[in-house]
Amino acid sequence: MQIPVFTVDAFTNRPFSGNPAAVCLLESDLDEDLHQKIATEMNLSETAFIRKLKPGDDFTKSSCFGLRWFTPANEVPLCGHATLASAAVLFHVQKNTNSVLTFVTLSGELRARQVKDHIVLDLPLYTAYPQELKEVEELIKAAVGDMIVQDVRYSPDTKKLLVRLSDTYERSVLEDLKVSAQRFLSAEKTGKVKGLILTVKGNSSGKGHDFYSRYFAPWYGVLEDPVTGSAHAVLSSYWSEQLGKKEMLAFQCSRRGGELKISVRSDGRVDIAGQTAVVLKGNLTF
Repeated sequence: MQIPVFTVDAFTNRPFSGNPAAVCLLESDLDEDLHQKIATEMNLSETAFIRKLKPGDDFTKSSCFGLRWFTPANEVPLCGHATLASAAVLFHVQKNTNSVLTFVTLSGELRARQVKDHIVLDLPLYTAYPQELKEVEELIKAAVGDMIVQDVRYSPDTKKLLVRLSDTYERSVLEDLKVSAQRFLSAEKTGKVKGLILTVKGNSSGKGHDFYSRYFAPWYGVLEDPVTGSAHAVLSSYWSEQLGKKEMLAFQCSRRGGELKISVRSDGRVDIAGQTAVVLKGNLTF
């Protein structure tokens, strides 16, 4: 059996930066256990599987596809960067002729469209609510030690904990922070956290970034994710409220790094735009 596979760096216009995702094009249904085996083999934070919904569908002409995402450990309900990567494979490699692509996913229908040199994802917007510090104190200490924490929020829809560091800290402090995400597994006692977002306010006077972040998900086998669309579905809601802005520019401060253009909409969703670089084309053979 042969399956076309691509590696795409998302939220960057340069190869070997941003967040890499593997994208597989499925001509027909795949045995359920093979999704996970392939994702484990690819060993990237996410492997996306695009599948045809009807027998007559075509990767170059159809506008609606099924989409699933797997980490090396398990399936996840939402992945922004692998959705961006999937849209890039269809738009740029398959030369899909549609202006908008629709993906049927565990998080409902997601849309992707091309705007100049960016692909814009239409994602759900998730609210993060004030979180009792006592419940997650040990986890926060494992992440940031004795650093000053300004705000703690929790998003029940995504099971992500958002920890905002003091505005006195610059981007470099977040970048330089040494985090041992493996320790989070024993430090998290509530059983409700599946992802930890660290964020700090940016300096957006002029053309700077409005906020910075890092994201950790050892619960899904991802110690640190380079650039995370799903985390920004939470961050967008939080920082839009904090800054009083609908249009924002964000940067995720992982070692690879990536930039996201954000537009919070009035219908409870968010447009997140990024660029991509296709770095590998091949076939899985088994």
